[in-house]
Amino acid sequence: MIDRPQTAYGMTADRLHEAIRRMSAFLWRKPAVGAGLLLAPPLGWFILIYLAALAALFISAFWSIDSFTGELDRTFTIANFQTIFESDVYRKIAIRTILMAAAVTVTDVILAFPFAYYMVRLATPAQRVALFTLVLVPLWSSYLARVYAWRLIFANDGALNWLLHSFGFASVQIGYTNWAMWVVFSYIWLPFMIMPIYAAIERIPYSLFEASQDLGAKAWRTFFKVILPLAMPGVVAGSIFTFSLTLGDYITPVLVGGPGSDFIGNVVYANVGIANNIPFAAAYASIPLVVMALYLIGARRTGAFEVM
Repeated sequence: MIDRPQTAYGMTADRLHEAIRRMSAFLWRKPAVGAGLLLAPPLGWFILIYLAALAALFISAFWSIDSFTGELDRTFTIANFQTIFESDVYRKIAIRTILMAAAVTVTDVILAFPFAYYMVRLATPAQRVALFTLVLVPLWSSYLARVYAWRLIFANDGALNWLLHSFGFASVQIGYTNWAMWVVFSYIWLPFMIMPIYAAIERIPYSLFEASQDLGAKAWRTFFKVILPLAMPGVVAGSIFTFSLTLGDYITPVLVGGPGSDFIGNVVYANVGIANNIPFAAAYASIPLVVMALYLIGARRTGAFEVM
C-alpha cells in the first residue's frame, strides 16, 4: 500500500483538498461571508489607523497644557475651543481657509468642465491622448517644484512681469498675496477636478444630446438641463478633492502667501512643532474635519452619491 503524503499537521492531501473544496462551496453559497473576509483586513486597518487616530485627535482636543510645568493635563475642558471662537485672529484664519478652499473649488469647476467636455466629445483620439498627458504629467513632478515655479513666475522680475512689459503694461505685485495662493491652489488641484468630470461626462449617452437637439433645445439649455445634472457626481467628487486638499494645505501659504496668509494648517504646525501645544492644535485641526463632514452630508442630500 502506498502511503498518502502527509501535511505538517498530519492531514492527508486528500483531506486537505476536501476541506478546501468544502470551504469554497460554503463561500460560494454565502457570498456575504466571502466579502466580509475579503474586506476584513483593509477595514480593520482603516478602523485601527484612521478612525482611531481621529478619535485620539478629538479626545486630545479637550485636554490642555499646564502653563507652569508645560506638562499635558488630561482634565476635560473646552478652553481650546473657547480660545478659537473668542479670538479674532483664529476666526479670521479659519474663515480665510474655508473661503479660499471654496474659491479654488469654484475656479477649478469653471476651468475643468469645458476642458473635460472637449476631451470627451470633440477631441480626436490623438488629441485626447495629448490632453491626458498635459493633465497627468504635472502630477509626476514634485509638489514643491510646482509651487517654486509659480514663485518664479510671480517674482518682481519673473515671467509674468516680463510678459506684461513686452505688451507695454505696468508690473503687478501679485507675489506673496492671497491672489497668488488662489492661482497656485487652482493650478495644483485642477487635475483632481478634470478627471472626475471627464469620467462623468463620458458616461452620458450621446443619444441624450441628439434628443435634446431634436427637441429644439439650444446649447445652453442642453448644458443646464442635460449635461450638468448628469455630470454632477463628477463635479461633487472633484470638489471633495479640491476643497479638502486646500483646507489641509500649509506649504503653499508659507511659500507663496505673504503676511496675514496663514491657514489652519500653519496654526496647527506652529502649535505642534514650536509651541508644543498639542491639545490646541488638535482642537484647531478639528475645524476642517467638521467642515468636510458637513460638506459631505450636504453633497449626500443632493443625491450626488447615489448616481456615482
